[in-house]
Amino acid sequence: MEPIIKLSQNAANRIKEIMSNVESDAVGVRVAVKSGGCAGMSYVMEYAKEINPNDELIEDKGVKVFVDSAAVMYLLGTEMDYKKEELSSSFVFNNPNESERCGCGESFKV
Repeated sequence: MEPIIKLSQNAANRIKEIMSNVESDAVGVRVAVKSGGCAGMSYVMEYAKEINPNDELIEDKGVKVFVDSAAVMYLLGTEMDYKKEELSSSFVFNNPNESERCGCGESFKV
């Protein structure tokens, strides 16, 4: 079965970096989607403090990513990348389910 989310090497490295600097009670990162933003939905990333039994666990390149069960259908086949640019650096979601994305890249529609 294809993973819900695939991590690029850059994203995995960045998550490892973040996790090594964070307080020790985080078990990984959680990815969710919420309503909002100019196109209707936006991505949410947070530390996972505990394992939610409904989360889908993705283990890729030595990193644990928990996917909120409500977000699974929106994220199927998504590649998570991390881009460093001159003025900003951020996680980028390359999501094949998006039908529309706002100009700022913060929200999307499926």
